[in-house]
Amino acid sequence: MQESTIIKEASEYVSLLLKKGLSKKMVYHNYRHTLETVTEAQALGEMSGLPSNELQDLVLAAWFHDTGYISTYKGHEEESKHLATKWLQARSYPQERIDRINSCIDATQADVKPEGLLQKLLVDADMSNMGKSIFPGTAELLRVEWEIFLDQFFTDREWAKFQMDFLLSTSFYSDQAQQKFAAQLGLNIQEQRDLLSKEEKKKKKAEKKHRETLAQPKRGIETMFRNTYKTHLDLSSIADNKANMMISLNAIILSVIITYLSAKTSVQGTDFAQHRSIIIPVGTLLLTALGSVVFAIISAQPDITSLKLRKNKERVNTRQVNLLFFGNFTKLPLEEFRKGMHEIMRDKKSLYNNMITDIYYLGEVLSRKYRILRISYTIFMVGLVLTVIAFGIAIAFY
Repeated sequence: MQESTIIKEASEYVSLLLKKGLSKKMVYHNYRHTLETVTEAQALGEMSGLPSNELQDLVLAAWFHDTGYISTYKGHEEESKHLATKWLQARSYPQERIDRINSCIDATQADVKPEGLLQKLLVDADMSNMGKSIFPGTAELLRVEWEIFLDQFFTDREWAKFQMDFLLSTSFYSDQAQQKFAAQLGLNIQEQRDLLSKEEKKKKKAEKKHRETLAQPKRGIETMFRNTYKTHLDLSSIADNKANMMISLNAIILSVIITYLSAKTSVQGTDFAQHRSIIIPVGTLLLTALGSVVFAIISAQPDITSLKLRKNKERVNTRQVNLLFFGNFTKLPLEEFRKGMHEIMRDKKSLYNNMITDIYYLGEVLSRKYRILRISYTIFMVGLVLTVIAFGIAIAFY
């Protein structure tokens, strides 16, 4: 087909439009891609024996199909149709042919199935790179473009799989394109399959290396757990000893005070009650010992941190349930507990998860013990100070 005047004008207009308005970061959908699409559209149209008017409309649609990228990335087809319509109407182009050109541009959308030969030929021309040896290179350019304009990022393996799925799920619509590109398309699929296989091997190698890395410090991990358990148990033992010391000390103080008051009351009778100066310091010491011993007992009493297990079969699998702790597993039926333990023994991750959960709840118990124990010691210390002050005042003034 001899290049008509309007096609020449369209090529000059689109070339200037893309040169001035298109972002330099548009590394795939640029003038080169547009020119390639025009070339393939014209070649496929000639192979199809299209009438000159239809071939002209096909080539015009190819020139304008990506012009919308100068103002928007997503949904650029609408802007492309607007630019094509405005330019063609200014040249008194027939409206029915403008509509046909716009329908071809519409067909280049990813989610639209082309209808009619013109639409199929344009879509095939637009996607012709997948049937060429340059496909891997152009695909990388598209990957870069998506990262810039769509914030879509792929690993090498993800991109190889995406391209493989694309090649297998996408086919040329026209017989002419299938005839022209089928052979290279098959080679591209095979090359992509080999690339994906290499990426899969890399992934497996990396996973194996990761597993080996985790396996090597196995003794170190077990030592860490052993030391952590030992530290928690030692701290718990220290807390219990401190609580027992406070219980014993305050129990002795209470016994002495009660015995002393009882003896004085029985011997001196109402005369003892007349010595009011001693009531306040003795009462202060009595309340101090009582408050301190109560909190010490609360700190030392057994505390079982357990969860309310759900009544379905998934309760054993939850990460919050620790099957190594009697406060949890005694709430399970025997068979379910056995099943859970077998799962733990088969899965190292599950075993470590249960041990981590156990350490966490041991830490919660320790935190509670030391918090309450601190209150007990604080009451004892403040109470003794107040008692001494009260005795000093009583002696000085009474």
